[in-house]
Amino acid sequence: MRNLDHQFDLCVVGGGMSGLCAALAAARHGCGTALVTDRPVLGGNASSEIRMHICGAHGENMRETGILEELLLENHWRNPGSNFSIWDSVLYGAAAGQKNLSLFLNCAVTEARMDGGRVNAVRGWQTTSETWHTFRAGLFADCTGDGILAALTGAEFRVGREARHEHGESIAPDVADAKTMGASCLMQLREFTTPQPFTAPEWAHRYTRPEDLNGRLASLYDNFWWIEVGGDSGDILHVTEESRAELLKIVFGVFDHMKNHAPDRERFANWALDWVGFLPGKREGRRYVCDHMLTQNDVEAEGRFDDLVAYGGWSMDDHFPAGFYHPGGGTIFHPAPSPFGIPYRSLYSRNIENLFCAGRCHGATHAAMSATRVMGTCATMGQAVGTAAAIAARDGLTPRGVLQSRIGPLQQALMDDDQFLPWRAREIPALSRRAKFSADHGDPEPLRNGVDRPFGGAENNWRGPLGSAVTYRFDAPARLSRARVVFDSDLNRADTIEHPSNHNMRFRQPLNAPPWGLPATLVRDFRIEVERCGKWEVLATVRGNRRRLVDIPLDTPADAARLVCESTWGAPDARLFAFDLR
Repeated sequence: MRNLDHQFDLCVVGGGMSGLCAALAAARHGCGTALVTDRPVLGGNASSEIRMHICGAHGENMRETGILEELLLENHWRNPGSNFSIWDSVLYGAAAGQKNLSLFLNCAVTEARMDGGRVNAVRGWQTTSETWHTFRAGLFADCTGDGILAALTGAEFRVGREARHEHGESIAPDVADAKTMGASCLMQLREFTTPQPFTAPEWAHRYTRPEDLNGRLASLYDNFWWIEVGGDSGDILHVTEESRAELLKIVFGVFDHMKNHAPDRERFANWALDWVGFLPGKREGRRYVCDHMLTQNDVEAEGRFDDLVAYGGWSMDDHFPAGFYHPGGGTIFHPAPSPFGIPYRSLYSRNIENLFCAGRCHGATHAAMSATRVMGTCATMGQAVGTAAAIAARDGLTPRGVLQSRIGPLQQALMDDDQFLPWRAREIPALSRRAKFSADHGDPEPLRNGVDRPFGGAENNWRGPLGSAVTYRFDAPARLSRARVVFDSDLNRADTIEHPSNHNMRFRQPLNAPPWGLPATLVRDFRIEVERCGKWEVLATVRGNRRRLVDIPLDTPADAARLVCESTWGAPDARLFAFDLR
């Protein structure tokens, strides 16, 4: 056995979508970062081990962008058949190839070393290498979902449901309790050209009548989220093994019902059980007590906080603690606006001064967390925490110190990295703001209004024929250092053949499923040209673009500069939301 010590600016514990986005954001802003996770793959509930598709904000043009959109677009490029191993490799490659980021897989953190109200180090056991790793850092981020660092550091936390009177939440129970939402083991089905018989294991539950499913309807269009238990145990964090045993009995029993007992079982004749998850996917665990605890009332009021750094838009989807055994259905979808803001004050511990939190363990009541726990929303929190940590590390600040003196720069950095902050506008670089702006076709002015998606009734974009240009002309020769472009990746795109959705992966594999690809609206080939002494020359050419946000480093003087969109991935015209020069 070995003992290794490491020193970083930031240690992120937890490799789900919030932890991955936090680590990538911090590293990209120059922060030496460790990403530590107890699993062999990244993505958490979205990984091949659990296979929950990524959900996020409802409604038109509300898809999360930033780092999450970058990962999803890369997946659609590399993974036309919706293969979970390829999705795993997309996430792994993003972390393993990122400068300033060190990845530690299969490493479970079991100890925290404290200096009063600060974390000095955490220690984890890496099973595959028989190694104890000690991670020393100035800043830590708990993105584990279960909030393991809260238990290890003495950070204040809550588990279960608050009483209605605590925050005046109408959907909360009259009396506080330790009940939570449960965990699920999902299954995936595959279609064949011939009938596929199925024999259930002897230990599976038997459901011979539709009513045995407690009001659930087994369907090919379902990902079986309702196979859920453990929430009524009063100890969701420590019954995972017992929950898995029961979940597997239900999973195989439900598929046995579909194949051998359902009145409409002939519909399932050619479908086979392709995969079953043996690692339960959790919805709820510890929640940090932060400077602000997001509540049902905050969500319903749209969360227009001064320190808004992330957003949600999922309904308050509050699963019954009894899960599968609750008669008549598994959840209540309490309405919530889309979008609603999430404040920075809900993303760091109230009593541990150098500890961030992101994902479903962030500072929220049970009621509010029922809306913020979905992975698209968790990813936006992760990107906010990683960006804040980079600012804190650079300027020698605590998480609370960023709130006190850097919240404006944090918000601007997030928007510059294509994270949407509702009701906020990105600052336009002075060079672009002062220049004369024109287009071969149409009005380019929306490209410098600081809103990089349709919002508030405005399209906020420019469209033009392929081959046309948008042009900046400067009053005097200017030295260009960077071009920033935001293309249209179709925030309302349909990702499955069953129905329009925001899903990143298919939860069933039908025959002849059309391959996925990049959105038709995304610009594929483009170039940036500059004018010097009356002559235009090509400065940068991009072929096969697959990103919504594109940053191009430049180092040249110019009298004018223009962006020319040459082709898309299928659309007949070019669509942009931003073109900045600095």
